[in-house]
Amino acid sequence: MPDFGIEAFTEEDGAYRGSTFREVLDALNANPYQRVWGRENEPPLPVYEVTLRSLLRGMFRKATERAVDSKADLRWGPDRKGFRRLLHPNGVCLAGEWRITAPTEYSGYFATGSVALAIGRYSTCCTETRRGHTRSLALVGKLFPTTDREHTAPLRTANFITQEDIGGAYTRFINDAELRNAPDTTVLRRGGGVPILLLTGFTFGRVDKQPSIRQLYAIAELGKPAESPTRAPEFMRLIVHPDQPRIAGDDLDFRDEILAQIFDRGDALPKRTLTFNIEVTDEGRTTGTALRQRRTFANWRHIGHLTFDNAVASWNGDSVIHFNHPTWRADRNDPATATRVNRRKVR
Repeated sequence: MPDFGIEAFTEEDGAYRGSTFREVLDALNANPYQRVWGRENEPPLPVYEVTLRSLLRGMFRKATERAVDSKADLRWGPDRKGFRRLLHPNGVCLAGEWRITAPTEYSGYFATGSVALAIGRYSTCCTETRRGHTRSLALVGKLFPTTDREHTAPLRTANFITQEDIGGAYTRFINDAELRNAPDTTVLRRGGGVPILLLTGFTFGRVDKQPSIRQLYAIAELGKPAESPTRAPEFMRLIVHPDQPRIAGDDLDFRDEILAQIFDRGDALPKRTLTFNIEVTDEGRTTGTALRQRRTFANWRHIGHLTFDNAVASWNGDSVIHFNHPTWRADRNDPATATRVNRRKVR
């Protein structure tokens, strides 16, 4: 069995005071699985398994609490090897820029004209990484409130979580995936992984009340004056820009698909960018049961772009980088209604 490292909240998590974009980027590039993606004689990208046994052995309740409580951008651990992700263990990290171009009524980095540096991680929630198989694609990210890639002072980041159907989807191309902070859930699509999905939903529900929506207030509060009110959109989706090429290949690993959007095989220099449209709405509703949950929306608005100009699949990208899961708020714009923070105060 693999060594999962320290999954629980640690002193390192509690000591977090911010990071620099360069610090995180250097960590991601320190140990790539392939020194040059697609070059002849490079090893294949590893595929880490997600199993019920690994979740139970890896202290999943403690890991879930840490995912919500820790704001850390990097979790090195005492051996400097990080920790094995219990969910979403296979990913590729990206670097670029978040830009809001349309008029909005929102605050922070959802406000019109906002520009931030961004680090993202594209992953699947289960073991399966290949096209043509059921998988659930996801993109999480963290925004740095600066446009200076060499900014030397540590900055606190704002994180977001988006995914397609949590139970699984049949999307062949990343171009067709609709990644939302409030995805659908079709439990039975997970097949033999149904117990894993049920345990995940149960644990997140116990730890943080709402297991399948990740609110966006962290972005709306980034860089916002403390005295001004938070105004966050309720829903966000990220969709690959229609001008992006479609990468062909049967059984293609999504990591190779992402890297091919930016690089030519065997060439270390980025040749292109990968852009996602940022769309938001405050109109949506949920129907169905926990086993088959559907969400419908109205009046999506395109407000900007998330553009990545570099990417890497690496050990640190799978094991060291950390993305905070914002705790649930009864009122997304009111910090006093935060579930996890108030539970910790009661203890």
